Amino acid sequence: MPSKPSLSKRKRIKNNKDMTFTQTEHPRKLYRSRNGLFLGVCKGVAEYSQIPTFWVRFFTVFAVIVTAFWPVLLIYLACAIFLKPSPLFEPKGEEDWEFYEEYSHDRKWALSRLKKRFDQLEKRTRRMESVVTEKEYDWERRFNSGS
Repeated sequence: MPSKPSLSKRKRIKNNKDMTFTQTEHPRKLYRSRNGLFLGVCKGVAEYSQIPTFWVRFFTVFAVIVTAFWPVLLIYLACAIFLKPSPLFEPKGEEDWEFYEEYSHDRKWALSRLKKRFDQLEKRTRRMESVVTEKEYDWERRFNSGS
């Protein structure tokens, strides 16, 4: 039984040689844009819904005026607080997306995960250095090289 992709959709694409291959595409999510005018909410909604940013801003300003400012401004500020900011760099693979989702959801857990990985790599490097700097390694290397 084929397994379903966890966070991605499969998409068939044809390349120039008329051969088909599959490419993973991460589903769109609603983020605050980092390049917006005021907190990036309107631009994030525009990017998510694929509507020009001008029209989203126009309808937002129109709604603010019609509703006497407060309800729409409160909703806008709530969106600015609770929406995650868009990734700085587009994650390239499934593992990168999973890491970004985990990091943006719980930073303490992600940082502890990174620290644990760093500590593992540091221990591994120290073991390798201790083997390479031992006198026995030097004698064994000389013996095997014939000098």
